[in-house]
Amino acid sequence: MNTGAGAGARSGLIARLNRISTDGRYLIVPMDHGITLGPVKGLVDLESTVDAITDNGADAVLTQRGVASRVHPNKNTKGYIVHLNGSTVIGPDTTDKRPTGSVEGALRAGADVVSFHINIGSDHEPDQLTQLSNLTEEAHRYGIPVLAMNYARGPGIDEHDPESLAHAVRIAEELGADVVKTAYSGEPESFEQVCAATQLPVVIAGGSRGTDRQTIEMVRGAIDAGAAGVSMGRSIFQHDNPGSITRAVSAVIHDGASVDTALDIAGLEIEV
Repeated sequence: MNTGAGAGARSGLIARLNRISTDGRYLIVPMDHGITLGPVKGLVDLESTVDAITDNGADAVLTQRGVASRVHPNKNTKGYIVHLNGSTVIGPDTTDKRPTGSVEGALRAGADVVSFHINIGSDHEPDQLTQLSNLTEEAHRYGIPVLAMNYARGPGIDEHDPESLAHAVRIAEELGADVVKTAYSGEPESFEQVCAATQLPVVIAGGSRGTDRQTIEMVRGAIDAGAAGVSMGRSIFQHDNPGSITRAVSAVIHDGASVDTALDIAGLEIEV
């Protein structure tokens, strides 16, 4: 964890990180996709989705600040992260994430942590590097941790290349973030290189929905490689039973369950 703030602020950073994790492991469900994708399945009735996932093992949920009033009554005392940039699929460039809020605004919305997305290798990388650096400095003045969502995305870049992912997560540490999210490389062996590139807790993105087994195998592989958890959105909130898939993911992250055991615990079909 970044330690650039004073002793009091460091205590606040630790306390707030504990609100979005359990014993250093993270099961975060981002639901800021309303800006990116619109009112898709799982986000129309945001209240029910938040209740189901936080009642079944999620440590924290993440949204844009405007829907905070819909989150707080339904998050079952779990952590809350406010995301501070975004773009849309109908805009000219989805990699051009623009700021959507401030640390003060996130605090007024009841955030424990703030998050910010940057695309390493995109045309917008220079501005986003500066924005993330400025954000971590501002957030740490308030004792607020920063979750950096650092992806390898740009012309000619393989988004799952472990060398590119390792570079992306290291940038998060260099710029002062406290937790870093990135894509999964595809197998534990190559993802070990990514986790070894930084001393920050690394959490993986879920990406597009696969089968339940594929989702849980990905989580198990990431944990085996040294990841600290997941920040998984569509694979959870668009699931036919968000509570059940959350329970399965939680069993792997928090209880060390195997893939089959996690699926069984959650009452999900053990496909082969």
